[in-house]
Amino acid sequence: MRLRIFTEPQQGAGYETLLAVAKATEDLDFDAFYRSDHYLKMGEVSGEPGPTDAWITLAGLARETSRIRLGTLMTAATFRLPGPLAISVAQVDRMSGGRVDFGVGTGWFEQEHTAYGIPFPSLNERFERLEEQLQIITGLWRTPQGETFDFDGAHYTLKDSPALPKPARPEGPPVLIGGFGAKRTPRLAATYADEYNVPFHKPDDTAVAFGRVRAACEAQDRTRPMAYSAAQVVCCGRDEAEIKRRADAIGRDVAELRENGLAGTPAELVDKIGKFAELGADCLYLQVLDLHDLGHLELLAAEVQSKL
Repeated sequence: MRLRIFTEPQQGAGYETLLAVAKATEDLDFDAFYRSDHYLKMGEVSGEPGPTDAWITLAGLARETSRIRLGTLMTAATFRLPGPLAISVAQVDRMSGGRVDFGVGTGWFEQEHTAYGIPFPSLNERFERLEEQLQIITGLWRTPQGETFDFDGAHYTLKDSPALPKPARPEGPPVLIGGFGAKRTPRLAATYADEYNVPFHKPDDTAVAFGRVRAACEAQDRTRPMAYSAAQVVCCGRDEAEIKRRADAIGRDVAELRENGLAGTPAELVDKIGKFAELGADCLYLQVLDLHDLGHLELLAAEVQSKL
């Protein structure tokens, strides 16, 4: 089981804070540093100093780290045009030496769109745009050098694109698709994804979602492997006082976190992580909400990761 650190910078974190977390992630031998792609805070926090752009951040981290993988959970298809997004991700992938993973979704937080003047179409149209973006971005990356790429869709049209720059590998970065949808999400994952992620659900519900994607893969006679993963908010402490201190710092209740997230002593976390492993999860994304508590990462590395 690989453990990945997953951050929510829109809640209040500048680049320097994210860099410190990413360096700790690498030094402590976690597998990857991931971040959300949001432009507006959620809940009763200030959000200061303000949002940081996901791919600009990852470009900086690509040059300041050397081993960990870097990615998004999830880039919103509403935020960027697919051609420029393919360029940005390919460039960051080259800057990192091929360490980028590309998580992408429909976008869901309407308020951040209206706050920054970003169109927010219906859910049906967002799924249509997501699928076209997946076709375009992977098509641009995989077009052989010296050939051009064309696409004529309902929402995007490309003509005689040189399909440059190329990412580090000919097939492009691994693509992640996530969510709990029962129909469109499994089909998109089976068609385009290298990894399917279930965020913030209990093991029993996660098993149902994994099953839907496995069925979709079988229906398409998919032969290439699919990685399965889950994301959970994490709150670990050596004793109840430390657990409560960390829960209070992120404005959460310990009992609720134990029920719905990954909270408790290191032994409790190891046990619950084992339940996700039994479902076939290859890795777990630990959503760390207090980005100034690097001691939390040290505890997770020493007493949880080391036991897996």
